[in-house]
Amino acid sequence: MSGEIRRPKPPYPEQQQQPPGSTTKMQPVPDHGEQSYKGTGKLEGKVALITGADSGIGKAVAIAFAREGADFVISYLNEEEDAADTARWVEQAGRRPVLAPGDIRSEDHCKALVEQAVTGLGSIDILVNNAAFQRTYADIGDISAAEWDETFRTNIYAPFFLSKAAVPHMRPGSAIINTTRSSRASPRRSSSPTHPRKARC
Repeated sequence: MSGEIRRPKPPYPEQQQQPPGSTTKMQPVPDHGEQSYKGTGKLEGKVALITGADSGIGKAVAIAFAREGADFVISYLNEEEDAADTARWVEQAGRRPVLAPGDIRSEDHCKALVEQAVTGLGSIDILVNNAAFQRTYADIGDISAAEWDETFRTNIYAPFFLSKAAVPHMRPGSAIINTTRSSRASPRRSSSPTHPRKARC
């Protein structure tokens, strides 16, 4: 069929990267809606802050929001190549991306992200708490205290820090969106510090 977008189908090859990982190293490369999503201006004039906007769900949201008319802050840890690619798609949609690398486990950084949206783009209308850290283990004894703390500071503390900083600047009709994994609906038999994040969303 002419114009049809051909997408890869499972099974996919097993692959593993050290976090935070890179989109360009994935096979197949994920589809973020680059060639398929068509916007209709639903977010014209809005400003968003999206964490983890360099890849995955965050990148797909960024592309969709840009094509709907929003400007926004692209929050990411240190994946410069992936973040720059997201920014290129945003600019192609005629919108303004603000690249903001840094660690959302820090409350000061979370405050700075909100400030970048407010001072650099004029407001903050939508906060998307998407960034997360996850590993799974066969046995709970394999989870270190350090990893437990890292997981909670990324998946639980950061959305709290960001929401707390953003709410005073949000006008009526603004929104805070928290993402979660699909395994919340069909959990696996494994141990993971991320389960509280899945349960709260």
